[in-house]
Order: sequence, then structure tokens, then C-alpha cells
Amino acid sequence: MKTLQHPLRAICMIAAIFSLTACETLKTVDAGKLTDVGSTAMKAMSLSDGDITSMSDQSCTAMDQKNQVAASNSKYSVRLAQVIRSMPTSVNNKTANYKVYLTQDVNAWAMANGCIRVYSGLMDLMNDDELRGVIGHEIGHVALGHSKARMQTAYAASAARGLASAAGGVAAQLSQSQAGDLAEKFVNAQFSQSQESA
Repeated sequence: MKTLQHPLRAICMIAAIFSLTACETLKTVDAGKLTDVGSTAMKAMSLSDGDITSMSDQSCTAMDQKNQVAASNSKYSVRLAQVIRSMPTSVNNKTANYKVYLTQDVNAWAMANGCIRVYSGLMDLMNDDELRGVIGHEIGHVALGHSKARMQTAYAASAARGLASAAGGVAAQLSQSQAGDLAEKFVNAQFSQSQESA
């Protein structure tokens, strides 16, 4: 069985299928939504590195406000400072900004703007070398451009769902339902698997 190699192509094919459905039921097509869909699809294909950095800045700020950030003198921040001494100080010419979120969740992530976050729950489970491995892995996603590709995929998926919604009828109901969310997550999961092997 073939895996999804090019999720943007798959999403475009799905959008084409929905547009054919729209042709049959032209009277239910919402022209305003179609305009929005076109704009979103163009954004998917034309995201610049500056766009990605700007969105990453906004996302990182929102995440920092939503989560409890460890104080610089906390045991977690002190440990992280020791762990990252051998880690990059920049990623794709963006200054690395390491912080710890105080939560039992087990996670770490990095964004295209150099925002790198490690969860205390992960730190509780790993030794320093394991932690370096996880952080390095997350930085690798940014260095390889996966952040940009992921945002493009999200915009393309949003455009496909918008097209289905504009078509009206059953397609619109599906696009606005949990099934639409599930399909979008499936595409993103397949894309993530291809990134993991890069």
C-alpha cells in the first residue's frame, strides 16, 4: 500500500472532486466562500519564510501565555540550561529561545522562529542525553523546513474543506463535521510520518 508522499497533491485532488460535486449542484454554491477558498489556497502555495516566522512568533507568544513557564532559577530551567550548552544557539539563522513549561505532559517542540519548548513532564522521565536527543530531533524538523511544509499543508487542507463547504449539500455538512477534522488530522499524520523518516 502506498503512503501519502505529497499531501498537498492529495488535498488538491480532494478539492477537485468536491468542485465536480459543486458543478452538479451549482445553485447551492456560495460564491463568497469560493473567493475565500481561492485566497486560502494561494496562501498555501505562497507562504514565505517571513510569513512562517511571523506566525511562529504569534504562536509561541500565545503558547507561552497559555502555559506556566518555569522561572529562570527553577530546577527545570537550570537543568535545561546545562543540557543545551552543547545544543545550537540558532536554527536557520534564528536565535534559539529555550524555555520549560511546567506540566506533567510529555512533549517538546520547536518552531521556525527559534522558539523551543520542553515540558517538565518529559524532563522528569529522561536523562540529559535522552533530553538532548529529543530537543535535537525537534530542532531537526525546523532545520529541514518541516514547519513551513506543515503550515502549507494546514492551509491547503483548510482550502479543501472550504471548497466542500462552498459546494453546499452533503459535502458542506461533511466539511463542517468531525469527519472533516478527522480527514485533516489523517493527512497531517501521514505527512508527519514522512517527515520522521527524512
